[in-house]
Amino acid sequence: MKFSTILYILVMTISTVTQAEEKKLASCPNSPNCVSSQATDAGHFIAPFKITGNVEEAWAALKKALISPSRTVITSETDNTLHAEATSLVFRFVDDVDAILDADARLIHIRSASRTGYGDFGVNRKRVEMLRSQLQQAHVIE
Repeated sequence: MKFSTILYILVMTISTVTQAEEKKLASCPNSPNCVSSQATDAGHFIAPFKITGNVEEAWAALKKALISPSRTVITSETDNTLHAEATSLVFRFVDDVDAILDADARLIHIRSASRTGYGDFGVNRKRVEMLRSQLQQAHVIE
């Protein structure tokens, strides 16, 4: 095997491992209609969910809590990420909800953002806090 092939395989392996460890939520736009546990500014920041019990149970409880409102559907998921879409009742606006499970840190990072418009009347922050409350009642997060 050529040295360049071995080097390529090594670099790709390290790159893949690094990307998997550094899963990041999309950044919030400048508008106030987004919250994220990975945001660096106070206006968009919301605390991640700190898992107290079994990691898999917490992840399952999050999925159950997400789909409990009839207008929210999980559109894609992996073992440690998920994307859901929440549709408003009257105007049918769609908000995106993304979560990343960091099992090693025992955290669930969360982001909720409006697709359109500028303001959201606090809907995205309320959504995440409602999820937090449901997970606390299930005794899977602090």
